[in-house]
Amino acid sequence: MLANTTHLKGLVIRATDGEIGTADQVYFDDESWAIRYLTVKTGGWLEDREILISPFSVTNVDWPAKRLDVALTKKQVKDSPSIDTQRPVSRQYETEYLGYYGYPNYWNGSYLWGEGASPAMTTRIDSPKEVLAERIRRASMDSHLRSTGAVTGYHIEAMDGEIGHVAGFFMDDETWAIRYIEVATRNWWPGKKVLFSPAWIQKVSWVDSKVYVGLYRDAIQTAPLFVDSVPLTREYEDRLYRHYGRPPYWVHEDEHKPVFSLSGA
Repeated sequence: MLANTTHLKGLVIRATDGEIGTADQVYFDDESWAIRYLTVKTGGWLEDREILISPFSVTNVDWPAKRLDVALTKKQVKDSPSIDTQRPVSRQYETEYLGYYGYPNYWNGSYLWGEGASPAMTTRIDSPKEVLAERIRRASMDSHLRSTGAVTGYHIEAMDGEIGHVAGFFMDDETWAIRYIEVATRNWWPGKKVLFSPAWIQKVSWVDSKVYVGLYRDAIQTAPLFVDSVPLTREYEDRLYRHYGRPPYWVHEDEHKPVFSLSGA
């Protein structure tokens, strides 16, 4: 199912033995455009400490009930590595965090989640403490994580000029990939919103707060209209990709899908 990432904010996060808080910020990987973490406001039971939740731990997203279930206990969450959400999340911290829960490093492997195309298609890893310590020591301080909230509002530059700004993101709740970026074009075509795939982005300038996309303004102007109140269907996606003359993501992913999958313990 495709959903606006803004709908993640406020979801109640439920562990196996009770609620742990509500989802707040969304962090995505600016290389693969996959959502890697949610920050969670834990409230009084953890003295308002913020924590990270990885899609590796998610077992179910119930959009109507506004609830997200995770295969974690409250004690696991309480004992997890502390995070300062006011500072960038380093690769060293990620290595420590993923190692604590026994999750693989998603950046090692051929697929979106390392060894699998979705978090469910991965295997839990129990590394000895000394092995984990060495992984942390070798990890880079560099991070490719960005907040969707920080990127919202970035200007969009087409091949022949500016076309609007980032208004939102649409995710696949199975793979946790960001499938589309929503563009508000009200300064050029009042009231019109359009979508395009992150795969068509040429570069993102974090310094200038701009996203450069390999499309022309005319193609974007005549793209199928996006309406907030209408669910994104495969029929709409087909029309969108046909309009832009680009192969759809599901064709590429089917060609590279693993022959078999292993579910995490």
